[in-house]
Amino acid sequence: MVVPTSSRCVAVVAATTAALTIPATAAPAYAEPQPSDPKPPAQMSTVGGGQLGRPGTQVDPGQGAPKLPKGLTSRSWIVSDAETGEVLASHNAHWKLAPASTLKMLFADTVLPKLDKNKTHRVTSADTAGVGQGSSLVGVKEGETYSVHDLWRGVFLRSGNDAVHVLSALNGGVDATVREMRQHAQQLNARDTHVLSPDGYDHKGQVSSAYDLSLFARSGMQKADFREYASTAQAQFPGETKKDKKTGKKKREKFAIQNTNKLLTGVPGLKPYPGIAGVKNGTTTNAGSTFTGVAQHGDRVLLVTAMHPKKGDARLVYQETAKLFDWGFAAADKVKPVGSLVAPGPLDKPGSSDDAKAHHAQHAAQAKPTGGAGTAIGVTAGCLALLAALGYAVHRRWPLTGRGQSKGMRRRPERAEG
Repeated sequence: MVVPTSSRCVAVVAATTAALTIPATAAPAYAEPQPSDPKPPAQMSTVGGGQLGRPGTQVDPGQGAPKLPKGLTSRSWIVSDAETGEVLASHNAHWKLAPASTLKMLFADTVLPKLDKNKTHRVTSADTAGVGQGSSLVGVKEGETYSVHDLWRGVFLRSGNDAVHVLSALNGGVDATVREMRQHAQQLNARDTHVLSPDGYDHKGQVSSAYDLSLFARSGMQKADFREYASTAQAQFPGETKKDKKTGKKKREKFAIQNTNKLLTGVPGLKPYPGIAGVKNGTTTNAGSTFTGVAQHGDRVLLVTAMHPKKGDARLVYQETAKLFDWGFAAADKVKPVGSLVAPGPLDKPGSSDDAKAHHAQHAAQAKPTGGAGTAIGVTAGCLALLAALGYAVHRRWPLTGRGQSKGMRRRPERAEG
């Protein structure tokens, strides 16, 4: 699958968008108070392996393995092989923390397959009534008509909670969508996750983990549309319909939106990461920053999730993720896995290291690609593309899409994006 050049391999140009109005009915943001130096639980879930349930850093280096990066501040992180599911290293992988907008990966993985992307919908006030105060918005306007395709771009690129709520309305409502997300999380064996809102907006008790977020990304990246949206650097989004002063005719303008994933687009002081192909970032004022990314070097595809680094520099979660990617690509053949990302389906004995690994191996053996294993076809003009293959099989090549290059387009600061 090749994503059209116009939607992915682009030179990002500066664009100024109008200020977005927060609905008057929005509720105030909530985040549980976080101590300055919180401690992970002494015992966490062992889905994926017993070692993953231990607090602290877990790594089993072999001869010649590079040392883990120094100075990491993220409360929780995990480095895994996206194809085999092997966890190369982790730090408090199952610590339940506020996920912010990275929870949108689960929302998209749950809802995206159900909605025809060519369907159009005229937005009503009821569609966006529940959008939280301070949310990041793409600029959906009441009375305007949008395609499902446009709305998904708003979700993935601008982390628009307004777009999430409209798509939830098309899916039967927010409550129904939350129920489906909970069910899907269980199917994926994401046992650390508790969903209270489809957009990841701060709510007391809404949590996930670095392990679970990696499961969501891995599942989502099986879907062609998910991959395309996650890797799109910039796109045009429909604006308001206005009367042309010269002709008197009504005309609908468009404006540029840029992906909030800074390892995809880059910002001053932070370059796009080589081989990056998604996935999703999240930031709230009180909960901090979280990021899950997927990247390929050569024939190796890695997933990295980092949660809640030290506050202060908005780039820190991306910088630490990049360091973990660098380590993972250098260490992949020189460390013994400390666990695995389990495949969807029932676990015989959740919490058992051996059973979790056996469960993953069984699914990997049963999932046979229908078209043979794909191979990387290279990186050209900063765009990554792979041949497609299906299933969770070991050594399967993901059909990742490309990334766009950009040079530091400034955006309005994120407050409580959800």
